[in-house]
Amino acid sequence: MNKNRRWLLLASLLTLSASADDIRGADKLLCSILQTSLCFAEVECTNIPPSSLNVPQFIEIDIKAKRLSTTAASGENRQTPIESVSRKDGHLLLHGYEQERAFTMLVPELTGLASFASVGEDRSVVAFAACTPLPGR
Repeated sequence: MNKNRRWLLLASLLTLSASADDIRGADKLLCSILQTSLCFAEVECTNIPPSSLNVPQFIEIDIKAKRLSTTAASGENRQTPIESVSRKDGHLLLHGYEQERAFTMLVPELTGLASFASVGEDRSVVAFAACTPLPGR
């Protein structure tokens, strides 16, 4: 990664910090996707709008039910099971597998800023999101 890209990434992360919340103890989260990148082996990653990658703008995370889902307002009715949920050293860790892709999500509980990676055989998608606690329904 060249020096300019590193500074851009750092600036993006610093800008994001104002738009996330403390998620400690929350069982449900609402995450807004802020940036996505598509990566292929031996090629630099390219920033691509989330909609171009079929990534929804908002994702609900139900930690107790172990499920990622689109919001009702999106009209998409998509759900993905989470196979593993853990909280370690102030971080929420989620792992899963669906449709020949594995995913991992790391959310520092104090900031609510999430990093998400979905890995397939020939490509990876990296996303950054801001998360906030979602009141129970």
